[in-house]
Amino acid sequence: MTAPARAAAHRMLRAVNTGRADLATAQARATGALADPRDRALAAEIAVGVLRWRARLDHLLAHVSSRPLHRVDPDILDILRAGAHQILHLQRVPDHAAVDDAVALTRRARKTSAAGFVNAVLRALAGRPPLAALPARPAAAPGAGEPDREQALAYLSISQSHPRWLVERWLDRYGFAAADRWTSFNNTPAPMTLRVNTIRTSVQELTAQLEARGVEVVAGRWSPRTLVVRRGNPLATDLAGQGLFLAQDEASQLVAEVVAAQPGQRVLDACAAPGGKTVAIAGGMSNRGLILAADLRPARVALLARTLAACGCRCARVVRLDARRSLPFRALFDQVLVDAPCSGLGTLRRDPDIRWRCAPGDLPGLAANQAALLRSAAATVAPGGRLIYATCSSEPEENQLVVDELLAGGAPFTPERAAGGALAPLVDANGRFQTLPHRDALEAFFAVVLRRRHMRYTS
Repeated sequence: MTAPARAAAHRMLRAVNTGRADLATAQARATGALADPRDRALAAEIAVGVLRWRARLDHLLAHVSSRPLHRVDPDILDILRAGAHQILHLQRVPDHAAVDDAVALTRRARKTSAAGFVNAVLRALAGRPPLAALPARPAAAPGAGEPDREQALAYLSISQSHPRWLVERWLDRYGFAAADRWTSFNNTPAPMTLRVNTIRTSVQELTAQLEARGVEVVAGRWSPRTLVVRRGNPLATDLAGQGLFLAQDEASQLVAEVVAAQPGQRVLDACAAPGGKTVAIAGGMSNRGLILAADLRPARVALLARTLAACGCRCARVVRLDARRSLPFRALFDQVLVDAPCSGLGTLRRDPDIRWRCAPGDLPGLAANQAALLRSAAATVAPGGRLIYATCSSEPEENQLVVDELLAGGAPFTPERAAGGALAPLVDANGRFQTLPHRDALEAFFAVVLRRRHMRYTS
């Protein structure tokens, strides 16, 4: 009988690799029926680990396989990857258990003819793992500051398990040492970070409440409203349903700090779901003023409404609209946030499936959509108001180039410095907010602030 956790992990991998779901959705669906939290944790650990180390696993499997991996049935390949990850990375899982369950999963998938192949490949991997076949970390070439380019790309793409096209971009922009630190950051499991909902509680009060329930937290590095979980699971406590906090990456939280809305202002959050930034903005406004929180898809609008209600955001109103089109508002907002849907390439530590779902050919279409969102939102900014454009992408096509297109089209906005104070080290010489994994130990987020000049403007 196949262990429930391994069967669930296989379902997650198939859902992601066939494009039926992203990792978060696949995990929720596959582990929801597992009663034992240990099974849920193991299933997630296997699936996330496979997606994180997929290129490295494939390289090692290829060395012990009797056939090229491109000729292996995709269902079987995911079974092999999961078995290989358990053998190579999960020391508490006995090799024989990983092999036996992989064979059982093969039969369960009605691929009985492949059972012998799966057994042979994984036993060979367990008996003599060909770790020496992995590209080694290259040293700098004599007399040069950078290592050989091909050696660097082989190491970053295979041993560090990232798409070659992406690490090539990072290598060209930042150099090998930075790209190496960046990929290492992405391969390290992320801690849970919480955004304290200051509408309902304070940092000190929530810290004490969590500690009373066995959850140890420490202050975030950048935001005074961030807590990093060191021990325990706050989502398993009775505090989780009270709207006292939201689980949110620290870099994502900092975008709301860039908005810095004031009590009494009118704010448009044009792409607001699931609502974390809206809650943070409302807290910064002391829940006084007006936030119009918008999104398009009905499920996301419903999620947004639930989040804001649970967190006590009385100043927020939820609307459903397509922010890519001309918006039904005059130029009346003091602050407009466009937290644009993007590739997510800045969040590969938390979302390793994006490594293999996103391709360079996706970026132009994403950028066109982002430019439409920004043009539409720009028309709703009051004279003297601010337009904040943000993404969780690392790539220029989705970031500064989108802003440059708006300004080149004659939009009456002037760039201004995104933030000061504690966030000043995260703002570059051109005033752009950008977090970089190799420098800041944060996911890669980007934000630009534009101030509208006092003149008439239509998109």
